[in-house]
Amino acid sequence: ERSPSSSSAMSTAEAKPAAPGRVPPAVSLLSGAFAGLSVDVALFPLDTVKTRLQSPQGFVKAGGFKGVYNGVTAAAGGSMPGAGLFFCAYETFKPLLQDAFGFSPALAQMAAASSAEVVACLVRVPTEVVKQRMQTGLEKSALAAVPGIVKTEGVAGLYSGFGVTVFREIPFSAIQFPIYEELKISWAKMQGTKQVNSVQSATCGSVAGAVAAAVTCPLDVIKTRLMLGSDKNHKPYRGAADVVSRILRDEGALTFLSGIQPRVMWISIGGFVFFGAYEGTKSALLSVSVFHK
Repeated sequence: ERSPSSSSAMSTAEAKPAAPGRVPPAVSLLSGAFAGLSVDVALFPLDTVKTRLQSPQGFVKAGGFKGVYNGVTAAAGGSMPGAGLFFCAYETFKPLLQDAFGFSPALAQMAAASSAEVVACLVRVPTEVVKQRMQTGLEKSALAAVPGIVKTEGVAGLYSGFGVTVFREIPFSAIQFPIYEELKISWAKMQGTKQVNSVQSATCGSVAGAVAAAVTCPLDVIKTRLMLGSDKNHKPYRGAADVVSRILRDEGALTFLSGIQPRVMWISIGGFVFFGAYEGTKSALLSVSVFHK
């Protein structure tokens, strides 16, 4: 149970934000960066297990349960700017689409989240490429991986799977954010308040993330294979269509659900940490006078 002083502090923090739908860019950038760092560091082992389950080498050969923090430095280095850019873009586009273009709230949330994903992927994809190659033992460190990839594959190698990542992230966010925003609104109405608190926001994010994670798992498998670069016989993949045809031919359709359990678990728990950290940090920053409009 919260003490009266902590309740008072929370009420003060919630009373001072800018007008609804208008979050200062610096606040969303810093809050998103902290949220990204929190979730990646806390839940990195589950992501490693998911990646190894999706690897064409097989789970055991890709590393099994050994070295589950391999690649954490690459993840942490990219998660902060990636998540920061995402929320900065999302919080900017969402009210703009509603006010200037007359989008409905749900459509504005879908379009804003989709646009923000494209921006964030400019940072996120190179990080994912390095991280996943370290997770599966193809690279030993981020410092060695980046020049090695550039030398053998060119700068484009760092963006392997960019198209399919965007293709995966756009439907993921288009599903997740309307659910997240609607759950927050419904919960606030149910308890007779203007908005939910950080823990309630975290719970809404967890549920929304789990649904989106399950629906987009096949896209995640395709993205992982493209980023790893080749199949178990070291034959390079020639694009998303090639990945799909070879998986269907050699491994069967169920392979597209590889890693769905750790993916849903990771994103569900991660959604709780991610949205809780974002909303909590945002409220704290908005209570600081320097961030007031």
